[in-house]
Amino acid sequence: MTDVAGHGWDASRAALPAWSLPKDAVERISLPSEWPDRVTREWAWGGSTGEGARVCILDSGVEASHPLVGGLDSSVTISVGENDEAIAEEDTEGDVSGHGTACAGIVRALAPGCSLSSVRVLGSSFTGSGGILLAGLRYAIDQEFDVINMSLSTTKKPFAGVLHELADSAYFRRSVLVASAHNMPVESYPWRFSSVISVGSHEEPEPLAFFYNPTPPVEFFGRGVNVEVPWLGGRALTVSGNSFATPHMTAICALILAKHPELTPFQLKSVLYLTATNVGGGR
Repeated sequence: MTDVAGHGWDASRAALPAWSLPKDAVERISLPSEWPDRVTREWAWGGSTGEGARVCILDSGVEASHPLVGGLDSSVTISVGENDEAIAEEDTEGDVSGHGTACAGIVRALAPGCSLSSVRVLGSSFTGSGGILLAGLRYAIDQEFDVINMSLSTTKKPFAGVLHELADSAYFRRSVLVASAHNMPVESYPWRFSSVISVGSHEEPEPLAFFYNPTPPVEFFGRGVNVEVPWLGGRALTVSGNSFATPHMTAICALILAKHPELTPFQLKSVLYLTATNVGGGR
């Protein structure tokens, strides 16, 4: 006898298939009924500074001494070993292009109490290899960061399969990947994967305004036009792009998870949907 999944199954044994829920385990997965009748922004992150949430900036490094960044809990640079293993070493060079510092500054401005870490996978002029990107993401997931900001992507399809596996791994391990859509209308990864929170830009000046997109693959739009950000050498620049919308969403995720650390990535997406400016954000 064969079931619809194509596996042998003997109904007479009354055994549960793999991944099923035994009757005596139902009580163990019961969830506390602490959700309100209406999920509002006040419930979601009111009073939160992000304290307790661990955020990783997977980028070009971060200038930790910049006054708008306010220091880092850790900073590593990634290389790949002979057996494709990720090698993380203390990053003594810091940001090599300014991009990571900008993203870190946005997160710090909105979630000042969060723990910020830098994992450098890009070189100067925003260059980088797919292998180092994969190694850096694998390292970040292993560190069990609550939120990983990925204001970058790759158009190289040979890396898509492994990136997809890593994105799913993060999702199941409760590390939230917030990934920037490409600024050009091209197919790139990992933002196109449903296990990540994908972000494009909107033009509104309010930093906590974000919009749910009912027609993915981009799921949310964050502030990303004419944003003043920290840059190298203690400077500030005004920039635009999906790269800078992404840390706005990362910061909001940090605020929510700091207040509600029990939320899974699935539940977090639900909260983001219910509190989006075009859904329930006016309540």
